[in-house]
Amino acid sequence: DKKAVVLFFVSPFCSTTKSFMKEINQITADYGDRVVVYLVHSDPEITLEVAMEHAILSEVKATVLIDKAQTFAKQLKARITPEAIVLSPKAETLYQGRINDLYLGPTKRQRTATTQDLRDALDAILSGKPVPTPQHEAQGCKISGLN
Repeated sequence: DKKAVVLFFVSPFCSTTKSFMKEINQITADYGDRVVVYLVHSDPEITLEVAMEHAILSEVKATVLIDKAQTFAKQLKARITPEAIVLSPKAETLYQGRINDLYLGPTKRQRTATTQDLRDALDAILSGKPVPTPQHEAQGCKISGLN
């Protein structure tokens, strides 16, 4: 009965991911009653222990998935951590990209985000409207092992 599935591709080895964990947890809290939220670790080097430690230290509120074979990353074309992908109940991609514009480039961080791209997409989806901008390039670390 949820309206969408949100997948956050993350890596405990990426400092950019760390910068977004508070917002990822807040989005999970704010939208978790209406959407399903997963944190996805697609680094082939990730271990269960490292993923669990990351979840504990970051106070993760979402269900954590380990995608060592990179099945989700490849199928959904995720390339960056952190990157958000929102799927419809029929597994259609409704939004893919950045959470917000905190990072304008790989090393170009603003003091605060001025847009809320993922929240805007979720608000549109939950109100039955098309996502205004269904894709924004994510900034962060490349997912290791992907071409």
